[in-house]
Amino acid sequence: MKRAESRERGPSQRQLRVGEEIRHVLAGVFARGAFRDQDLAQAHITVTEVRMSPDLRHATVFFARLGRADAAALLPALTHAEGFLRGEVAHAMRLKFAPSLHFVPDGSLEYAAGIDALLRSPDVARDLG
Repeated sequence: MKRAESRERGPSQRQLRVGEEIRHVLAGVFARGAFRDQDLAQAHITVTEVRMSPDLRHATVFFARLGRADAAALLPALTHAEGFLRGEVAHAMRLKFAPSLHFVPDGSLEYAAGIDALLRSPDVARDLG
């Protein structure tokens, strides 16, 4: 019964805190652009969210490419650089285990832009006004 209850409650404070700290570390690495891969070095990547597994061994990293909608094109390069990024996280944080990083393109920015465009359309403005 306890397991079912914990799943319903959502992430723990520790999961949220560690996820946010990993997000900050990765954002700093992406801001520096210190990658051998030129695709990653020149890309402007933002980390929108990091979700941790309950045991803190796996991190799902949601990312977006600033100014561009082709974030999924960077998935192979990010997967290839996962070892380097994991090492940067391990070096910056004091965790028992460095979590494995799983990258997922975040479509929420494009979704929000679509909703905004829809709300600004003349048909919707007429109905709301």
